[in-house]
Amino acid sequence: MKQPYSLIWRTLDALEWLRARLWPPWLAPATPYALLVPGVLLVGLLVLGLGYIGDYSLRELDTSTFRLGEDYTLANYREVLARPVYLRIIWRSLLASLIVTALTLILAFPYAYLMVRTTSRWVRKFLLISLFLPFFIGQVVRAYGWLIILGQQGLVNTVLGWAGFEPVRMIFTYPAVLLGLVQYMLPFAVLLLAPAITAIPEEVELASESLGARWTSTFRHVVLPLARPGLVAAGVVVFTLTLTDFAMPEVLGGGKLDFIANAVYDGFFQISDAGLGSALAVVLVALGSLLVALVFGFLGVGTLGLGREDHR
Repeated sequence: MKQPYSLIWRTLDALEWLRARLWPPWLAPATPYALLVPGVLLVGLLVLGLGYIGDYSLRELDTSTFRLGEDYTLANYREVLARPVYLRIIWRSLLASLIVTALTLILAFPYAYLMVRTTSRWVRKFLLISLFLPFFIGQVVRAYGWLIILGQQGLVNTVLGWAGFEPVRMIFTYPAVLLGLVQYMLPFAVLLLAPAITAIPEEVELASESLGARWTSTFRHVVLPLARPGLVAAGVVVFTLTLTDFAMPEVLGGGKLDFIANAVYDGFFQISDAGLGSALAVVLVALGSLLVALVFGFLGVGTLGLGREDHR
Protein backbone atom coordinates (compact mmCIF):
# COMPACT_ATOMS: atom_id res chain seq x y z
CA MET A 1 0.00 0.00 0.00
CA LYS A 2 1.38 3.36 -1.01
CA GLN A 3 2.09 5.63 1.94
CA PRO A 4 0.38 9.07 1.83
CA TYR A 5 2.62 12.06 1.22
CA SER A 6 2.34 13.90 4.52
CA LEU A 7 1.90 17.64 4.91
CA ILE A 8 5.25 17.85 6.71
CA TRP A 9 7.14 16.45 3.73
CA ARG A 10 5.23 18.71 1.35
CA THR A 11 6.20 21.70 3.50
CA LEU A 12 9.84 20.67 3.53
CA ASP A 13 9.82 20.22 -0.25
CA ALA A 14 8.30 23.69 -0.64
CA LEU A 15 10.96 25.20 1.59
CA GLU A 16 13.68 23.40 -0.35
CA TRP A 17 12.27 24.71 -3.63
CA LEU A 18 12.14 28.23 -2.20
CA ARG A 19 15.73 27.96 -0.96
CA ALA A 20 16.91 26.82 -4.39
CA ARG A 21 15.26 29.84 -6.00
CA LEU A 22 16.53 32.36 -3.43
CA TRP A 23 20.01 30.84 -3.04
CA PRO A 24 21.02 29.00 -6.24
CA PRO A 25 23.80 26.36 -6.18
CA TRP A 26 26.40 28.70 -7.68
CA LEU A 27 26.17 30.78 -4.46
CA ALA A 28 27.07 27.78 -2.26
CA PRO A 29 30.71 28.88 -1.70
CA ALA A 30 29.38 32.12 -0.17
CA THR A 31 27.14 30.32 2.35
CA PRO A 32 29.60 30.53 5.31
CA TYR A 33 30.04 34.25 4.74
CA ALA A 34 26.29 34.76 4.49
CA LEU A 35 25.87 33.13 7.89
CA LEU A 36 28.22 35.75 9.31
CA VAL A 37 26.04 38.63 8.13
CA PRO A 38 23.73 38.78 11.21
CA GLY A 39 26.70 38.78 13.58
CA VAL A 40 28.54 41.41 11.57
CA LEU A 41 25.44 43.62 11.48
CA LEU A 42 24.98 43.28 15.25
CA VAL A 43 28.63 44.14 15.94
CA GLY A 44 28.37 47.00 13.46
CA LEU A 45 25.39 48.45 15.32
CA LEU A 46 27.30 48.22 18.61
CA VAL A 47 30.32 49.93 17.08
CA LEU A 48 28.06 52.63 15.64
CA GLY A 49 26.52 53.17 19.07
CA LEU A 50 29.98 53.42 20.66
CA GLY A 51 30.91 55.94 18.00
CA TYR A 52 27.96 58.15 18.94
CA ILE A 53 28.83 57.79 22.64
CA GLY A 54 32.41 58.78 21.93
CA ASP A 55 31.17 61.82 20.00
CA TYR A 56 28.80 62.86 22.80
CA SER A 57 31.57 62.48 25.39
CA LEU A 58 33.55 65.23 23.63
CA ARG A 59 30.69 67.73 23.76
CA GLU A 60 29.92 69.82 26.84
CA LEU A 61 26.38 70.44 28.03
CA ASP A 62 25.07 73.94 27.37
CA THR A 63 23.10 74.75 30.53
CA SER A 64 21.18 77.54 28.78
CA THR A 65 19.61 75.17 26.25
CA PHE A 66 20.34 71.79 27.92
CA ARG A 67 21.78 70.58 24.64
CA LEU A 68 25.27 69.42 23.83
CA GLY A 69 27.53 72.01 22.32
CA GLU A 70 28.97 71.84 18.82
CA ASP A 71 32.62 72.27 19.82
CA TYR A 72 34.77 69.34 20.87
CA THR A 73 36.27 69.52 24.34
CA LEU A 74 37.72 67.29 27.06
CA ALA A 75 35.71 69.02 29.78
CA ASN A 76 33.62 65.92 30.54
CA TYR A 77 36.71 63.77 31.04
CA ARG A 78 38.31 66.45 33.20
CA GLU A 79 35.19 66.48 35.35
CA VAL A 80 35.27 62.71 35.72
CA LEU A 81 38.90 62.81 36.83
CA ALA A 82 38.54 65.93 39.00
CA ARG A 83 35.46 65.00 41.03
CA PRO A 84 36.27 62.66 43.95
CA VAL A 85 32.84 61.01 43.75
CA TYR A 86 33.59 59.57 40.31
CA LEU A 87 37.05 58.44 41.34
CA ARG A 88 35.50 56.62 44.33
CA ILE A 89 32.92 54.99 42.04
CA ILE A 90 35.64 53.81 39.65
CA TRP A 91 37.77 52.44 42.49
CA ARG A 92 34.74 50.77 44.09
CA SER A 93 33.82 49.12 40.81
CA LEU A 94 37.34 47.86 40.12
CA LEU A 95 37.80 46.55 43.67
CA ALA A 96 34.44 44.78 43.60
CA SER A 97 35.27 43.22 40.24
CA LEU A 98 38.54 41.82 41.57
CA ILE A 99 36.98 40.50 44.80
CA VAL A 100 33.96 38.98 43.05
CA THR A 101 36.16 37.36 40.40
CA ALA A 102 38.42 35.77 43.01
CA LEU A 103 35.56 34.53 45.22
CA THR A 104 33.57 33.26 42.25
CA LEU A 105 36.47 31.25 40.85
CA ILE A 106 37.23 29.79 44.28
CA LEU A 107 33.61 28.65 44.67
CA ALA A 108 32.99 27.67 41.04
CA PHE A 109 36.00 25.42 40.52
CA PRO A 110 35.07 22.75 43.12
CA TYR A 111 31.46 22.86 41.88
CA ALA A 112 32.52 22.34 38.26
CA TYR A 113 35.07 19.68 39.21
CA LEU A 114 32.54 17.67 41.19
CA MET A 115 29.93 18.03 38.45
CA VAL A 116 32.36 16.69 35.84
CA ARG A 117 34.11 14.00 37.87
CA THR A 118 31.26 12.55 39.92
CA THR A 119 30.23 9.00 39.01
CA SER A 120 26.73 9.44 40.46
CA ARG A 121 24.15 10.27 37.83
CA TRP A 122 21.81 11.74 40.43
CA VAL A 123 24.49 14.04 41.87
CA ARG A 124 25.32 15.29 38.37
CA LYS A 125 21.65 15.94 37.62
CA PHE A 126 21.19 17.77 40.90
CA LEU A 127 24.23 19.96 40.24
CA LEU A 128 23.10 20.70 36.67
CA ILE A 129 19.57 21.62 37.78
CA SER A 130 20.95 23.82 40.56
CA LEU A 131 23.26 25.45 38.03
CA PHE A 132 20.64 26.27 35.39
CA LEU A 133 17.76 27.12 37.71
CA PRO A 134 19.04 30.67 38.47
CA PHE A 135 18.95 31.49 34.76
CA PHE A 136 15.15 31.25 34.88
CA ILE A 137 15.07 33.97 37.55
CA GLY A 138 15.91 37.53 36.56
CA GLN A 139 18.78 39.37 38.18
CA VAL A 140 16.49 42.00 39.68
CA VAL A 141 14.29 39.28 41.23
CA ARG A 142 17.36 37.66 42.75
CA ALA A 143 18.54 41.00 44.10
CA TYR A 144 15.19 41.58 45.81
CA GLY A 145 15.38 38.02 47.11
CA TRP A 146 18.59 38.95 48.89
CA LEU A 147 16.80 41.95 50.39
CA ILE A 148 14.28 39.56 51.92
CA ILE A 149 17.01 37.28 53.23
CA LEU A 150 19.35 39.99 54.56
CA GLY A 151 16.77 42.58 55.63
CA GLN A 152 16.26 43.86 59.16
CA GLN A 153 13.37 41.42 59.56
CA GLY A 154 14.82 38.95 57.08
CA LEU A 155 15.68 35.29 57.39
CA VAL A 156 19.23 35.78 58.68
CA ASN A 157 18.27 38.29 61.36
CA THR A 158 15.33 36.11 62.38
CA VAL A 159 17.69 33.18 62.99
CA LEU A 160 20.07 35.47 64.87
CA GLY A 161 17.16 36.66 67.02
CA TRP A 162 16.29 33.07 67.89
CA ALA A 163 19.92 32.57 68.94
CA GLY A 164 19.72 35.62 71.21
CA PHE A 165 21.70 38.07 69.07
CA GLU A 166 20.77 41.60 68.11
CA PRO A 167 19.75 42.28 64.49
CA VAL A 168 22.64 43.11 62.19
CA ARG A 169 22.40 45.65 59.38
CA MET A 170 23.36 43.73 56.25
CA ILE A 171 21.49 45.34 53.36
CA PHE A 172 22.70 48.49 51.63
CA THR A 173 26.30 47.55 52.46
CA TYR A 174 29.30 46.75 50.30
CA PRO A 175 29.47 43.09 51.43
CA ALA A 176 25.79 42.65 50.50
CA VAL A 177 26.51 43.89 46.97
CA LEU A 178 29.50 41.55 46.69
CA LEU A 179 27.43 38.62 47.96
CA GLY A 180 24.71 39.24 45.41
CA LEU A 181 27.23 39.57 42.60
CA VAL A 182 29.04 36.34 43.54
CA GLN A 183 25.74 34.46 43.57
CA TYR A 184 24.83 35.94 40.19
CA MET A 185 28.20 35.23 38.56
CA LEU A 186 28.67 31.70 39.88
CA PRO A 187 26.69 29.88 37.12
CA PHE A 188 28.62 31.72 34.38
CA ALA A 189 31.94 30.68 35.88
CA VAL A 190 30.88 27.05 36.30
CA LEU A 191 29.68 26.84 32.70
CA LEU A 192 33.05 28.12 31.47
CA LEU A 193 35.10 25.91 33.80
CA ALA A 194 33.25 22.66 33.14
CA PRO A 195 34.48 22.19 29.51
CA ALA A 196 38.07 22.93 30.57
CA ILE A 197 37.90 20.30 33.32
CA THR A 198 36.18 17.82 30.98
CA ALA A 199 39.10 18.20 28.55
CA ILE A 200 41.53 17.00 31.25
CA PRO A 201 41.84 13.19 30.97
CA GLU A 202 41.09 11.56 34.29
CA GLU A 203 43.95 9.14 33.58
CA VAL A 204 46.41 12.02 33.99
CA GLU A 205 45.28 12.54 37.58
CA LEU A 206 45.36 8.80 38.26
CA ALA A 207 48.88 8.57 36.82
CA SER A 208 50.04 11.41 39.06
CA GLU A 209 48.62 9.76 42.16
CA SER A 210 50.03 6.36 41.16
CA LEU A 211 53.49 7.92 41.08
CA GLY A 212 53.11 8.91 44.72
CA ALA A 213 51.78 12.44 44.45
CA ARG A 214 49.23 13.49 47.03
CA TRP A 215 45.84 14.71 45.81
CA THR A 216 46.70 18.28 46.78
CA SER A 217 49.92 18.13 44.74
CA THR A 218 48.08 16.63 41.78
CA PHE A 219 45.45 19.34 41.99
CA ARG A 220 48.04 22.10 42.20
CA HIS A 221 50.57 20.88 39.63
CA VAL A 222 48.35 18.97 37.19
CA VAL A 223 44.68 19.98 37.34
CA LEU A 224 45.04 23.74 37.80
CA PRO A 225 47.63 24.25 35.00
CA LEU A 226 45.60 22.17 32.55
CA ALA A 227 42.41 24.02 33.51
CA ARG A 228 44.01 27.42 32.95
CA PRO A 229 42.03 28.16 29.75
CA GLY A 230 38.77 27.78 31.65
CA LEU A 231 40.04 29.81 34.58
CA VAL A 232 41.14 32.65 32.30
CA ALA A 233 37.86 32.64 30.36
CA ALA A 234 35.74 32.50 33.51
CA GLY A 235 37.81 35.22 35.18
CA VAL A 236 37.54 37.57 32.20
CA VAL A 237 33.78 37.05 31.86
CA VAL A 238 33.07 37.44 35.58
CA PHE A 239 35.31 40.50 35.86
CA THR A 240 33.74 42.32 32.90
CA LEU A 241 30.18 41.44 33.91
CA THR A 242 30.81 42.64 37.45
CA LEU A 243 32.48 45.85 36.27
CA THR A 244 29.47 46.68 34.09
CA ASP A 245 26.74 45.46 36.45
CA PHE A 246 23.85 47.78 37.26
CA ALA A 247 21.10 45.90 39.11
CA MET A 248 22.95 44.49 42.13
CA PRO A 249 24.61 47.79 43.19
CA GLU A 250 21.33 49.62 42.56
CA VAL A 251 19.14 47.26 44.62
CA LEU A 252 21.49 45.90 47.28
CA GLY A 253 23.47 49.14 47.53
CA GLY A 254 20.38 51.26 48.05
CA GLY A 255 21.72 54.04 45.81
CA LYS A 256 24.70 54.60 48.12
CA LEU A 257 27.18 52.17 46.54
CA ASP A 258 26.98 52.99 42.85
CA PHE A 259 29.16 51.30 40.26
CA ILE A 260 30.21 52.94 36.99
CA ALA A 261 27.12 51.65 35.19
CA ASN A 262 24.91 53.36 37.77
CA ALA A 263 26.84 56.61 37.31
CA VAL A 264 26.34 56.33 33.53
CA TYR A 265 22.59 55.92 34.07
CA ASP A 266 22.49 58.92 36.41
CA GLY A 267 24.42 61.01 33.91
CA PHE A 268 21.92 60.31 31.14
CA PHE A 269 18.63 60.19 33.06
CA GLN A 270 19.07 61.91 36.43
CA ILE A 271 21.06 65.02 35.57
CA SER A 272 20.29 64.88 31.80
CA ASP A 273 23.93 65.36 30.83
CA ALA A 274 24.50 63.01 27.90
CA GLY A 275 28.06 64.27 27.51
CA LEU A 276 29.07 63.38 31.06
CA GLY A 277 27.22 60.06 30.90
CA SER A 278 28.96 59.25 27.63
CA ALA A 279 32.35 60.13 29.10
CA LEU A 280 31.71 57.74 31.99
CA ALA A 281 30.63 55.07 29.52
CA VAL A 282 33.85 55.53 27.53
CA VAL A 283 35.86 55.27 30.75
CA LEU A 284 34.00 52.05 31.60
CA VAL A 285 34.68 50.52 28.17
CA ALA A 286 38.31 51.66 28.25
CA LEU A 287 38.96 50.21 31.72
CA GLY A 288 37.37 46.88 30.87
CA SER A 289 39.19 46.62 27.54
CA LEU A 290 42.53 47.61 29.06
CA LEU A 291 42.35 45.08 31.88
CA VAL A 292 41.27 42.27 29.56
CA ALA A 293 44.11 43.19 27.20
CA LEU A 294 46.56 43.04 30.13
CA VAL A 295 45.29 39.57 31.07
CA PHE A 296 45.76 38.32 27.53
CA GLY A 297 49.11 40.08 27.31
CA PHE A 298 50.48 38.32 30.40
CA LEU A 299 48.80 34.95 29.91
CA GLY A 300 48.58 34.84 26.13
CA VAL A 301 45.56 34.46 23.88
CA GLY A 302 46.46 30.78 23.58
CA THR A 303 45.10 30.24 27.08
CA LEU A 304 41.62 30.41 25.54
CA GLY A 305 42.48 27.92 22.84
CA LEU A 306 42.55 30.65 20.16
CA GLY A 307 46.12 29.97 19.22
CA ARG A 308 48.73 27.29 19.58
CA GLU A 309 52.22 27.87 20.76
CA ASP A 310 55.03 25.51 19.95
CA HIS A 311 56.91 24.72 23.15
CA ARG A 312 59.23 22.16 21.64
